[in-house]
Amino acid sequence: MSVSAPPRPVEVAPAPVRGGRPVGRRIPRPDAADREVLWLYALTRTGLWITAWAVRWLFPSSGENREPAPLLAPWQQWDWQHYLSIARDGYFPGGAGPWTAGWDNREAFFPGFPLTLRAVHTVVPDWTAAGLLISFVAGAVAVLALARIARHQLRDLDAGRRTVMFFLLSPCAVFLAAGYTEALFLALALPAWLAAQRGNWRAAAVLTCLACSVRVTGLFLAAALVLHFVLTVKDRAAWRRAPWLLLPALTPVLYAWFLSARTGDWMAWKHAQERGWYRDFHTPWDAWSHTWEAAFQRTQAAGYAVMWQAELLAMVTGLVLLVVLVRRRRLPEALYTALTLWALGTSYWYTSVPRSTLLWWPLWIALAGWSLRRPRVRTAYVYVVAPVGVIVAVTFLTGRWAG
Repeated sequence: MSVSAPPRPVEVAPAPVRGGRPVGRRIPRPDAADREVLWLYALTRTGLWITAWAVRWLFPSSGENREPAPLLAPWQQWDWQHYLSIARDGYFPGGAGPWTAGWDNREAFFPGFPLTLRAVHTVVPDWTAAGLLISFVAGAVAVLALARIARHQLRDLDAGRRTVMFFLLSPCAVFLAAGYTEALFLALALPAWLAAQRGNWRAAAVLTCLACSVRVTGLFLAAALVLHFVLTVKDRAAWRRAPWLLLPALTPVLYAWFLSARTGDWMAWKHAQERGWYRDFHTPWDAWSHTWEAAFQRTQAAGYAVMWQAELLAMVTGLVLLVVLVRRRRLPEALYTALTLWALGTSYWYTSVPRSTLLWWPLWIALAGWSLRRPRVRTAYVYVVAPVGVIVAVTFLTGRWAG
C-alpha cells in the first residue's frame, strides 16, 4: 500500500515594507517550477493545435470535398468574427449602428481585445494568426501567475503545477487558445491579484484597469480587490494607496462615454447584450427554469440542448465553489465569484457559464488543494474530466455552439 507524501511547505519571506508597499521586490524570474508550468502549457497547446489540424480533414463542410479547410479556419468561429470586425472596421463602420437593420450588436464587446488585435496585426498580417498569437502569449503569462498564486496560497511546491494542470485540462480550455478574451483577461487579472497578495496595490489597480477594458468581469475583480484591501491592510500609511483602487472604473466609464457619444445611449453596452444574447434581467429562478427547459424539454435542437445542460452543471459548480470559499473565509474570492454568478445567472437563460469557469481561479486552486489531500482526485480528473475538454474543443473547432 502506497502512502502519499505530505505537502511540502513553501517558505515565503516577507518583503520589507515602506509606506504600506513592498520595497525592493522585483518580479521573480522563472524558476524550475515555472519552467515546468510552461512545459505543461506547451504540451496542451500542441494537443489543441493537432486537434484543430485534424478537424479540417475529419469534418469537411461537404462530403464531396477533396481538400481540407484552410489551416486556420477552425479558429474562425463565433465571437471571433465580432472581435475581427471591431479590430478591422471599428464599432460603427460607415455610420452603421443599432439603428441599422441586421446590426450585429458588436458594441457588446469591450475594446481591449480588438485594440490589442489591431496592434498585433501591424506586425502579423493574418488576422487569425494575430489573434492566436495574443492568446498564446497571454495564456503563458496567465498560467505563470496562476501557479504563483497557488503556491503562495497552498504553501506547497507542487501546488502551482497541479493547479495549472487542472486549469489547462478543464472542459473549456480550448477558449484559452482561440482568439477570444479569456487568455488576455487572465494575463492581466491574475498578475493583478498576485500583486495584491504582495501588497503592491498600485500595480494591482493598473492591471485591473486594463483587465476592465477586456471584459466586464474586471469590475468584479476590482470589487474583490477593494474587499481584500479592507480586510488585510492594517498600516495606516497604506491607506494612502486606497484611491488607486478607484482606477479600474476608468475604462468602463470611458467606454460608456464613447458609446454614448455615438449612440446617445450611456447604456448602449447593456442594451446590445440584451438584443443579441437575451441578457435582460430575470430572477435567478426564472433563469434556471428557462435553461432547464432548453436543456431537457426538447424545445431545442439536440446539439444546443446538451450545451444548456453544460450551462446548468457549470452554474452548480460555481455555487458549490462559492459555498466552499465562504466557509474557508476566502471572502474576496467569494465576492468575485458571487458577482460573476449573479451576472450570468440573472439573464433569460444561462449563456457562457462553462467558459466563465476559466476565470474562476479559486476553483483550480481548490481542486489542486483537494488533490494534495486526496491523490485520486487528480487521477479521476485526468481520466474523466479531461476527455470532456476534447469533446468541447471538437465542438467549437467544427463551428458548433460550445458556449
